[in-house]
Amino acid sequence: MGSEIKMREPRCKGLIGALLKDWRLYLLLLPLVLWFAVWAYKPMGGLLIAFKRFDSSLGVWSSEFRGIQNFINLVSGVNKEQFWQAFRNTFIINAYGLAFGFPVPIILAILFSEIGNSFVRKFTQTATYLPHFLSEVTITSIAIMLVYSGVHSTGILASLFQELGLLEPGVSMLAKPNYFRPLYIAVGIWKESGYNSIVYFAAIMGISPTLYEAMKVDGANKLQELRYVTFPGMAPTLIIMIIMRVGHMLSIGYERVLLMYNSNVYVTADVLSTFEQRIGILSANYGVGASVSLFNSLIAFALVIGANTISRSISDTSLW
Repeated sequence: MGSEIKMREPRCKGLIGALLKDWRLYLLLLPLVLWFAVWAYKPMGGLLIAFKRFDSSLGVWSSEFRGIQNFINLVSGVNKEQFWQAFRNTFIINAYGLAFGFPVPIILAILFSEIGNSFVRKFTQTATYLPHFLSEVTITSIAIMLVYSGVHSTGILASLFQELGLLEPGVSMLAKPNYFRPLYIAVGIWKESGYNSIVYFAAIMGISPTLYEAMKVDGANKLQELRYVTFPGMAPTLIIMIIMRVGHMLSIGYERVLLMYNSNVYVTADVLSTFEQRIGILSANYGVGASVSLFNSLIAFALVIGANTISRSISDTSLW
């Protein structure tokens, strides 16, 4: 017993000594820790609503406990049709976004790295970054103006589709369910691809120039440089970004969807976030709404774990 006390004392003294030695760093870290504690961990107590019939007059703790009944209602109960439709739409939109949207920032970063004139490169980078700093309302409104088709005015893209015979005159693309997903993904690519290319551009700039010089001495062309130098050098960044992207396969912000969708396109436009907002807030069914959010989080957590495990087994790069 005495030896255990003697062993604990040096450890405590060492911990206190480390804190005192680097107290400035811990002081800088304190606001971030407090932010996470207040805004990320404290609200987790609200997940109890997913297991209760929440009554605002009683509060979370005093509301009736329902167990997993809210989840049963989602999966196989009264809300199953709307839930599975929203689940399917969310997954399909994210899958299309991963297939068509994920490569665009990579291509942009490669193109930026090939521009020799610094002024031209900075100008083009700034031009592609700009949409990221505009609000979702502004970007979506511009997109709606481009595809709007009406009696008094017709957007440029709508006119082009009409000339190609892909759209009937006077019919709005926003009223066609089969157009919603491509429009949503195109707006997302336009808004975020330039900003997301920063990470990949930094990864390319971190590759040693001597590797490219050696390839040129060996007579390699640009495609061979990309294959044997650029992409292998970017591989760790690409893998990390893919793992993080997979974790958002069931996460779609409701702002752009609410601005673009209407009753005509519910079949392809209704996603988990809008379903949660409609059933949880508008219908005041807070328990079911919270269960949608918790279900989404659990699936995202499982996807991240799975993607990280696969990455660790086939390569040397992973999040942990």
